[in-house]
Amino acid sequence: MIQRIQSIYLLVAGIISGGLTLLVNLWSTSNANLPVFILDLFSSNSLLEKSIPVLFFSSALISIVAIFLFNNRQLQFVINRLNILINLFLLGILIYLSQTLSGEASVSEKGIGMFFPVIVILLLFLANRAIKKDEDLVKSVDRLR
Repeated sequence: MIQRIQSIYLLVAGIISGGLTLLVNLWSTSNANLPVFILDLFSSNSLLEKSIPVLFFSSALISIVAIFLFNNRQLQFVINRLNILINLFLLGILIYLSQTLSGEASVSEKGIGMFFPVIVILLLFLANRAIKKDEDLVKSVDRLR
């Protein structure tokens, strides 16, 4: 059933990864204090910076696809774990880039977009917990038959 709580968790994770990242800046550059948005990273020279939007959008796509796998809870659980790994990798890249941003000697400003992978990981963890609870409920009912 699509109206379960894990579907809401997955939908919010998809909205944060795919939609909200387009509206919020990741960091501000040290020269002229210009905000850097996720789509600005496609025009970057670094392959590491180009991978950030790809990872955000793939995380959003995987979250939305996992909503519609409600018939196969085990596959939904595995796909959510894969999505958690993608977000952990994305978090590592963002932490690395935040430490090596130019102008770190002066005051630099990190945006709220840097914390989105942490929020998405938390939502995916809650979704996996709810999926596990459903799976345990189904197994307990099968034992009674």
